[in-house]
Amino acid sequence: MRDTSFLALVVEEAESGEYVSSIKTRSIDDLPAGEVLVRVAYSALNYKDALSSIGNKGVTRRYPHTPGVDAAGTVAASEHPDFAVGDEVIVTSYDLGMNTDGGLSQYIRVPAAWVIKCPAGLGPKEAMMFGTAGLTAGMMIDRLISNGLTRESGPVLVTGATGGVGSLAVAILGKAGYPVTAVTGKAEAAAFLKSIGASEVIGRERLTESKKPMDMMLWGGVIDVVGGEMLAGAIKSTCYGGTVTCAGLVGSPELNTTVFPFILRAITLVGIDSGECPMAPRAAVWRKLADEWKPDCLPSLTTEISLHEVAEKLRELLAGKAKGHYLVRIEE
Repeated sequence: MRDTSFLALVVEEAESGEYVSSIKTRSIDDLPAGEVLVRVAYSALNYKDALSSIGNKGVTRRYPHTPGVDAAGTVAASEHPDFAVGDEVIVTSYDLGMNTDGGLSQYIRVPAAWVIKCPAGLGPKEAMMFGTAGLTAGMMIDRLISNGLTRESGPVLVTGATGGVGSLAVAILGKAGYPVTAVTGKAEAAAFLKSIGASEVIGRERLTESKKPMDMMLWGGVIDVVGGEMLAGAIKSTCYGGTVTCAGLVGSPELNTTVFPFILRAITLVGIDSGECPMAPRAAVWRKLADEWKPDCLPSLTTEISLHEVAEKLRELLAGKAKGHYLVRIEE
């Protein structure tokens, strides 16, 4: 490669103690060691990126740092036999964007074990329209189905439905023919949620107002990305033998409930982690997202932004003002 310089979003700690994001020129020689160098075409924004941008040491320990837990593009150089120059690839999760410089950059260099080739029917742009949010939603749906969910089991409840994981879960479930009840605190979002696949839209209070240990059985399965009271309320109304999947804590990491739904209704609570998920189940979900689970409305779920707009959108994520999923165009 003749030109080893490229642009990346860099987060640095200022003298005031605040963390500041800016676009800087970097060198490929500065990237961490790894067998695969990827020229990034698209990335996506996630809550972990927002936390990294404000110096959250639980996400990123050392600064300066480039966030971005998602990246897709083409292989620029490879020392591993599974990948050749020009291959279209996806890199998500593991340590990318946390303590390893991430995808909000024109280049990343990573271990081959973190890289997956784009499945047939899914290029780098559409892969990042899903991103980690879509992968997580797909993993949650896959677990519900493997645990016995059918289209006749009852509505699938999706909390945080206007967020990245939630909106993609609604759309994927709708595409697959499952009835969906979407939960949101944004009344104005009801029409949007119904347009992407929700059968019903309800407010948060429906899940949080009851103080009973169990309520009427309503949900065939649950996708929760909020935690706290919302998750506790969802568990109370899950149908007998149903599965509740959880993958978020934007509401609260606390879970105050009783054992009654678990021992009287045989409810299963499953935590979903896309960060360290082994490659085989990860690849299986990506193949489904590329094919039968790819919603027709996928472009409408995505707001495309440039690398220069990322800092502003990360602030929106932190403030809870984001709607849908942000696709980051890395090349200008």
